[in-house]
Amino acid sequence: MKILYTIGAVSLFALSAQAQNAKPEDTEVWLPEPKVVTPAKTPGNAPADAIVLFDGKNLDEWVLLDDSTSTQKWKLADGAMTVDKTKGDLRTKRKFTDYQLHIEYQIPTVIHGTGQGRGNSGIFLAALPWGAGGYELQVLDNYQNKTYVNGQVGSVYKQSIPLANAARKPGVWQTYDVIWTAPRFNADGSLKSPARVTAIHNGVLVQNNYVLKGDTPYIGQPAYKAHGPAPIKLQSHGDPSETISYRNIWVREL
Repeated sequence: MKILYTIGAVSLFALSAQAQNAKPEDTEVWLPEPKVVTPAKTPGNAPADAIVLFDGKNLDEWVLLDDSTSTQKWKLADGAMTVDKTKGDLRTKRKFTDYQLHIEYQIPTVIHGTGQGRGNSGIFLAALPWGAGGYELQVLDNYQNKTYVNGQVGSVYKQSIPLANAARKPGVWQTYDVIWTAPRFNADGSLKSPARVTAIHNGVLVQNNYVLKGDTPYIGQPAYKAHGPAPIKLQSHGDPSETISYRNIWVREL
């Protein structure tokens, strides 16, 4: 037993001596330096290294989901694009893997309907041409409008209940800031690592590094199917309520 105590004392003495001889420089890391990114002058606007997907001027970065050659897209006016339910979903021409996304939307001041039939849309963080169509972050008017909580605004649709309801009243512009980590797949198509999402809605954290169980179907259970980089899609929902609008959309690839 004395031998053990002696060894312990020697070890503590060595650690103490090492600490006394340590310098601040021993734990300083100087390289590689993070790249310099010039932030926007106005909070919420695109930083210097962002890809601007929509700045209110045109829809050049977007195509209709079901007709990528059509020149007729959603309605463009007053720096915003408004969903056209006769045209269907809109998706980006570009494909992405991991990214930071900023997007703003507005529920119209005059809005009718209840539950899922009121200001319904969705941001598909990776649009896929099968099953549920991808992974949806819900957009819905949930200002004094109840629905199932895993389908309200801020939810990963039918999967993850938002941590808070941060909905603003209709007519006020609202923001999403999203960090998306895409799933990875093995060579045989099996899942290597699942997708993850962090989402801030109107400055309030609503999804905290949530690990997705798969895509986000309306009916049935989520599932993964191997894919690579994918577009971002905005949903044109078939409910009869008045259409919502989007503006100031940009993305930073990570």
